[in-house]
Amino acid sequence: MADSPPRPPVQIYLVTPAVDDVAGFLPALKAALGAGEVACVLFTPVAGDDQSAKKLIKEIAPTVQGAGAALLVSGWTAVVARAGADGVHLSDGRKGLADALESFKPERIVGAGGIRSKDDAMTVAESGVDYVMFGEPNRDGRLPPLEGVVERTSWWAELFEVPCVAFAPDLAAVPVLADAGADFIALGNAVWDHDKGPAEAVALVDRVLKQRDHA
Repeated sequence: MADSPPRPPVQIYLVTPAVDDVAGFLPALKAALGAGEVACVLFTPVAGDDQSAKKLIKEIAPTVQGAGAALLVSGWTAVVARAGADGVHLSDGRKGLADALESFKPERIVGAGGIRSKDDAMTVAESGVDYVMFGEPNRDGRLPPLEGVVERTSWWAELFEVPCVAFAPDLAAVPVLADAGADFIALGNAVWDHDKGPAEAVALVDRVLKQRDHA
């Protein structure tokens, strides 16, 4: 029997909590970034206006980009480029997607989440986005059932070449989503609220993914 082709590496995609005080968040972020290979950080600034959001983005950018990760911003499309971020993440499915693609591509990354149906997912795939995200928290913070995220990720991986980010509700879900075909594993509170700290959480995920690559 011929050997199966090697599985592509699955990368870590960190999702910050909503942040209004970058200086206070930086120790946890630096610890996480130093504990493993992180491809992307999705930053959600809490600000009252564009200028305040721009300031927060500029404060966090050197730490993220200095660690070799791409800095993506949730929303705030008006200031993403001027603040020096690498791209934008839109969390409302197709809303605002056309404008973001026109404004940012090809220089910057445009990702899409909040995709409600397979029909919407296919439309987004054809739009030119750099990735889609499945399983992220709803507006009220609730996470969808893991089984549904696994099913959607597996379906996507079989049909589309556009990369897929699968949001892991906890660290135990990481290998499950990786095996389903995710290109990136998104980690939010599973890292920031880990009982041994963010660095230990990222280090654990990094080991799991690298062991999987060499299995």
